[in-house]
Amino acid sequence: MNDQPLIKIANLKKYFKTPLGDLHAVDNVSMEIEKGCTLGVVGESGCGKSTLGRTILRLTEPTDGEILYKGENILAYGKNKMRQARSNLQIIFQDPYSSLNPRLTVSELIAEPIIVNKLGTRQELPGRIAKLMDTVELSERFAHVYPHELDGGRRQRIGIARALAVNPDFVVCDEPVSALDVSVQAQILNLMMDLQDEFGLTYMFISHNLSVVRHISQKIAVMYLGQCVEMADTDVLFEKPLHPYTKALLDAIPAPNLSARRKKRTIIKGEVTSPINPAPGCRFAPRCPYASSECTEAEIEHRECEPGHFVSCLYV
Repeated sequence: MNDQPLIKIANLKKYFKTPLGDLHAVDNVSMEIEKGCTLGVVGESGCGKSTLGRTILRLTEPTDGEILYKGENILAYGKNKMRQARSNLQIIFQDPYSSLNPRLTVSELIAEPIIVNKLGTRQELPGRIAKLMDTVELSERFAHVYPHELDGGRRQRIGIARALAVNPDFVVCDEPVSALDVSVQAQILNLMMDLQDEFGLTYMFISHNLSVVRHISQKIAVMYLGQCVEMADTDVLFEKPLHPYTKALLDAIPAPNLSARRKKRTIIKGEVTSPINPAPGCRFAPRCPYASSECTEAEIEHRECEPGHFVSCLYV
């Protein structure tokens, strides 16, 4: 594996203007994603996971920070160069229905990114479409049907085929299985892992389901109110979580054996801090059982407490 990560973000911020002040959707986030790996991003709804993914792709323009792709800051790209870069930086959306144009057939939907990016001739198009449908395990008989005629799993396969159509390096997977039935979720996850091995893809996999993220990710970042509070290799995070919020998330995972006696769980109490002009200090402090006055006096450093294990907490 190369020393240089495929994606590196440094002090990334995305604020939204509101009548009451700036909403800190992503606030001073730094992380690296190695080529061929999957970084899982987890946290409660509204913690900034999807905004982070969209900001990295510049679907949402950041307020501040750096986004390095193969060592180049894509925020310095002009319109034309950014358009070229988009073929390398793709996204699979959460809702496999609203992300597809209902007026286009399956073959037209898959052909669209190829035509827009001028990646082949009209003569080559049918063959490329057929190959992509085969790659995502979508039967050729669906080539001329419309999205509303298909179930959620097949629609999501179309979304995956559209992302693969431009031969990307990096794909943001924005909760791609959360709208699907559990049995279909497993099929799509296994497909995505097979495609990663086949094409050498790098994923940012966004989800609120820790069990799903554990299955697909080599590394996990935990988000809370726009900030990354902990990041580590998947096995390390599950075996030795350090941040109180991470511990509470892991305790919330349902036990497969209901009759088994479990250790005492961490229950989160207290009010959620407003993301609009938040005060300095730890944003989890109002809900943290270990918080002290020190936690709210200044910003908490995101530090490496063990090799490859980063956490934002004073008491670790």
